[in-house]
Amino acid sequence: MRAIRGAPVRLVVLESADYELLQHYCVENKAHLAPWEPVRDAAYYTAPAMCRLARERHRQFLDGTAVHLSALDAEGRMFADCAFTNIVRGAFQACNLGYSIAKASEGRGLMTAVVKAGIDVMFTDYGLHRIQANYMPSNTRSASLLERCGFVREGLAKSYLQIAGRWEDHVLTALVNPNHG
Repeated sequence: MRAIRGAPVRLVVLESADYELLQHYCVENKAHLAPWEPVRDAAYYTAPAMCRLARERHRQFLDGTAVHLSALDAEGRMFADCAFTNIVRGAFQACNLGYSIAKASEGRGLMTAVVKAGIDVMFTDYGLHRIQANYMPSNTRSASLLERCGFVREGLAKSYLQIAGRWEDHVLTALVNPNHG
């Protein structure tokens, strides 16, 4: 694993050898995250699938198309995931943000700290101009989180993503790097 940020939030990019951290997080939070994710079959949670997923995320990190940051607690357990995907360079200089947090870690401001640290990585280390983040209108926790992090509402996309087996509308938000020329 490669450390990206330290205190107050330890963010790392997992490698395939670290798949057990990802697997434990996904299995432990399966029911908690199900309302906000695509339908996943039992094979998704297996060790081989998690190893492939960790390997693919690391490959994306190396080729600059995505940065999947795993937040680790003091004992080295993963408690949140913060993904900056679909990184586009050229005239756009932007990416999409997705995130999740373990049920046991909710309500303590940890996800805000993780997202803010991740934004700093993308704006400072990667020099991106814009980060886009979308949430389902019923997800008031995500709405509040993105507002705390400075994201601005830009619109509503009807039937945007298939979540938990249904096509869901999403509120479109974005954050523009104030220091980008």
